[in-house]
Amino acid sequence: MKHFHSLLAVVSAACTLVSATPVQTSSFSTSNPFKDHSFFISPRYREEALQASVTFAKQGKWDFANRATYIATKVGSFVWVADNAAVPSVTDWLKEASLIEKVTGKKQVVEIQVYNLPDRDCSAKSSGGELSYADGGEAKYQAYIQAIVAQIKKFPDIRVVIGLEPDSIGNLVTNLSVPKCGNNAEAQKRSLGYAIAALQLPNVAIYVDGAHAGWVGWPGVRIYAFLRTRLDTSTEYRYSSRHHKRDSYEGKGDQP
Repeated sequence: MKHFHSLLAVVSAACTLVSATPVQTSSFSTSNPFKDHSFFISPRYREEALQASVTFAKQGKWDFANRATYIATKVGSFVWVADNAAVPSVTDWLKEASLIEKVTGKKQVVEIQVYNLPDRDCSAKSSGGELSYADGGEAKYQAYIQAIVAQIKKFPDIRVVIGLEPDSIGNLVTNLSVPKCGNNAEAQKRSLGYAIAALQLPNVAIYVDGAHAGWVGWPGVRIYAFLRTRLDTSTEYRYSSRHHKRDSYEGKGDQP
């Protein structure tokens, strides 16, 4: 229950920031942004899978080679913008998706993980990221978000799904006892609110990562319900939770 109330405070603050920021409302009317669209295949993983297919073929492992080829040509995945150096890749991905649509006639949905929140995993080291609030991270993050927005705007006909700052909300709830995390909590809330507001584009759907029940200790459906009731109607985003971590939707107790 302690973690639940902490998370309500986090999301409430983010929603307030979004409500106070003038935004361009998304035009998504479908409840499923993936419907009738093919998943864009990450060029990086496509290359790696094709290389693996060649290696397996040389070894005579034809079953594995066929599986790797299938993955390289049929299985889409999120592409990651985990630092400023990766931002220009957004244009490359969207340009490729546009070409695929023109050649095949199949609508593409490009899935992008936006992952560069300052001090993003403040209790860790290797996943801590390149930005720090102690070094102007808030302004740098806003510039990073605006750079992504500018590139998406070049391709208004390509559908984009944003996975926004994985682990961020979970970390804000469970890591507050770590001084570095607790001291940066308010700034991270502002940054998340800024990103949600800035990414309100007609061809974009946003998913906010809500961690999972095994991490925060309560059913994810409760925060989903909270988001739906508290979010300002001029903005849109969706809520994702890693249900493989025992996030139950069985309808027991206070679950719908």
